[in-house]
Order: sequence, then structure tokens, then C-alpha cells
Amino acid sequence: MHHTVVNDSIEKMKNANIRITPQRYAILEYLVESKMHPTADEIYKALADRFPNMSAATVYNNLRLFVKIGFVKELAYGDASSRFDFSNTQHYHAICESCGKIVDLYYPVLDDVEMVAENLTGFQVGHHRMEVYGICPECQEKGIQKEDIADGAEAAGHHHHH
Repeated sequence: MHHTVVNDSIEKMKNANIRITPQRYAILEYLVESKMHPTADEIYKALADRFPNMSAATVYNNLRLFVKIGFVKELAYGDASSRFDFSNTQHYHAICESCGKIVDLYYPVLDDVEMVAENLTGFQVGHHRMEVYGICPECQEKGIQKEDIADGAEAAGHHHHH
């Protein structure tokens, strides 16, 4: 199932006259297969055995290219290393405020939000992102509740009510 996704992307790259090197294919495939959102470094380490001559810079440059074509989103969530996320469908992220894990969330109904935004604001909307914050099931099992986190945030005045 997944490989149709990779092949779609390969087709799009061919149409854009981008050369498909074995490294590019492998990086793309790794991103599609990887359920987590790997950093460039993680991808490099994962593929180093298959491509001993490939440098970390190569991985990084290819990721940049994929981001530019729009296959891959760069997620900079405030930590030093960006994570990369293969995105051929609009999806959202649920982020655990306790352990920081990012989970993909598909909710196609929200695709209309850009049109709605254009109608309401007159903007030409390019893209949108949505993040949902809470406590993941694993952290809940450890007895962490959203109240534990929310209180801290309330006190620090993070919640601006419009």
C-alpha cells in the first residue's frame, strides 16, 4: 500500500524533471515508512549502511529539495533539529505536552478551512497547519492528566483568550 505513495511521488518528481537517484528514492521511502517524524540525522544513520558514500549533507539537501517541492514538511517544533514529515495528504499533529511525542491525525473535513478562511478574510491562503495539544495514552497510563499540565500553563499566562 505504502509503495504506491512512494511511486506517486517518484512520478511527480519525474514530471518536475528531478533526477531520481537511489539515495533520493531511499530517503523518500524511509520518510513514508517511518511513522515517526525523523530528523535528517536519523534518516542519515538509518541509510548509512546502504549508502556508505552518502554524507549527512546529501540527506539534508535532498530533504530541502523535497520540502521545496512540497512532498515533505519540515516541522520545527522549537528543538534544534527539524523533523521531517512526508505529507501527501493534509494532516494535523497531536502533540503530547508531557512527553513531546507527535502523532499524525487525518481529518479531511478540515480541508475546507482554507476556502472558508479565504471567504472570511479575503486572503489568498497558501497552507494551514493545526496542532492539537494534550496528553497521550501512554502518559495517561502513568497517571499524568491534562490538569497537571494546564495549571502550569494557566499560571504562566499562556492562554490568551480572544
